[in-house]
Amino acid sequence: MTSSQLNASPLRQRMTNDMRMRQLSPKTQDAYLRMVREFARFLGRSPDTATVEDLRRYQLHLVDHGTSPVALNHAITGLKFFFEVTLERPELIGRMHPVRMPRTLPVVLSPDEVRRLIEAAGNLKHQTALSVAYGAGLRASEVVALKVTDIDSQRMTLRIEQGKGRRDRYAMLSPVLLERLRVWWHVARAQGRMLDGGWLFPGLDPVDPLSTRQLNRAIHAAAEAAQIDKRVSMHTLRHSFATHLLEQKVDIRVIQVLLGHAKLENTALYVQVATDLLHEVTSPLDRLPSE
Repeated sequence: MTSSQLNASPLRQRMTNDMRMRQLSPKTQDAYLRMVREFARFLGRSPDTATVEDLRRYQLHLVDHGTSPVALNHAITGLKFFFEVTLERPELIGRMHPVRMPRTLPVVLSPDEVRRLIEAAGNLKHQTALSVAYGAGLRASEVVALKVTDIDSQRMTLRIEQGKGRRDRYAMLSPVLLERLRVWWHVARAQGRMLDGGWLFPGLDPVDPLSTRQLNRAIHAAAEAAQIDKRVSMHTLRHSFATHLLEQKVDIRVIQVLLGHAKLENTALYVQVATDLLHEVTSPLDRLPSE
């Protein structure tokens, strides 16, 4: 079964309806459909005729072609939904096994590198957006989704609507960040670039928000201009936020809430990169008695 045949089939519509019933995000729906199309292309026939051995061969095919662990697990997740939910045949997917993800330590900037990075951003909008990402520990998607009405200067919070995992939460709003947001608001309003109650960081058309792609391009350009040779992304600012709070002795459970992590183990990763904490520990070698 070709990709175009799957696109036009009742099978695709049934899978789409199954995903809509479970209110999966449009991005997730597109990804799952793409994964089934790619499997159908490999199979050369309709995916609902697949056998256990076909699925096993497909995983070996992905591994042999250098598919990353992340992409491999995503493919298995999409196919798992198709076979378990749409076809109601969970026994078929039993021979496909997710692979263990390598655990890598995040890149963290020093406070001075963060300062240089923000200052090197090309314009006030990007400088303010990067300040929000670092000052409140937000994801890029959460930064661009902010609206003017999400700023609560009385409670000193930022309202994050439907962040990762479709959870609302409040992020911290520091006095310095509030002042930067006020400067940006006055400039953007004077230039007619920000609508009443609109996006805090509008795109070229104020009706649309700044995209995460534009924001990532901005931070890469800022890192180059600041001569930071580390691998920097928007998530680097979130990692730096959490690590710097931990080094300031902020309780890790508080950091968990600020980041919106569902599991404490995800936040605990930053203990491994908080180098200031290492410096406070005396090595047992240094405590050995002298002769």
